[in-house]
Amino acid sequence: MSNAAAKRKAGLFRTLSTESVLVLPNAWDAASAAVIAAAGATAIATTSGGVSWSLGRGDGQRLSRDQMVEAARRIVDSVDLPVTVDVEGGYGPAPADVAATIRAVVEAGAVGVNLEDSAAVGGPLFDVAEQSGRLRAARDAAAAVGLPELFINARTDVFLFAIGPSDERLGEVITRTVAYAEAGADGIFVPGLLDIDVLNTLCAKSPLPVNAMAVAGGPSVSELAQAGVRRISLGTGLAQAAYTATRRAAAELLGTGTLSALNDSLNFGELDALFRH
Repeated sequence: MSNAAAKRKAGLFRTLSTESVLVLPNAWDAASAAVIAAAGATAIATTSGGVSWSLGRGDGQRLSRDQMVEAARRIVDSVDLPVTVDVEGGYGPAPADVAATIRAVVEAGAVGVNLEDSAAVGGPLFDVAEQSGRLRAARDAAAAVGLPELFINARTDVFLFAIGPSDERLGEVITRTVAYAEAGADGIFVPGLLDIDVLNTLCAKSPLPVNAMAVAGGPSVSELAQAGVRRISLGTGLAQAAYTATRRAAAELLGTGTLSALNDSLNFGELDALFRH
């Protein structure tokens, strides 16, 4: 992708992120991204879990940086939409590791990233100063490769991994959000937080637009938006649904020998047409 095209997409993504509630279905490969785009998405987010599963790995930085970047490149190349990439914890703890990851995903065509503050799956978290340094490294790396507009969504796993006493978690998230904003983050992502009252408070106090991860049985898009959430994503939700549909159809075929689970599927021509370019 040319630098001019990247800047155009980065500008569009920033507009989508600041002028409305941005709903981001998460893709895990080129085909899922193309299908999501055809459904009417205005931008695409990747899911590290889905990408990892598609490559035969578990989630949680079990991919290498190169594997993740190549998957991201295929997704970018499959759609004419802005793509933001889940870079997990940056594929290394040091600011230099994060910088290397940012340079690679920008070269692959990404115009946004999610960067976690988890030092390991389930915790602990990097302390505020450490993560702020990692975020500054990401911001500096983006500028150095010609895309200062890169949208950096800082993810904090305080609620996801139940870090600290429950009555202190919101305060910890707000402290981290303020620090991450000062370090150059553009948004704050708090997976695991779906309590509408707590989200209302966070959105009112946050200096950054808040991203929530919607889940089956949880608040709807409209309910999250009413709480002040500005970005809504699904994490591995769509990938789980796709694999569930695959298991259901395979079990029916191997069990009764019937194919009713395939009713209402996208037909071959519809899918194949998405890649005739």
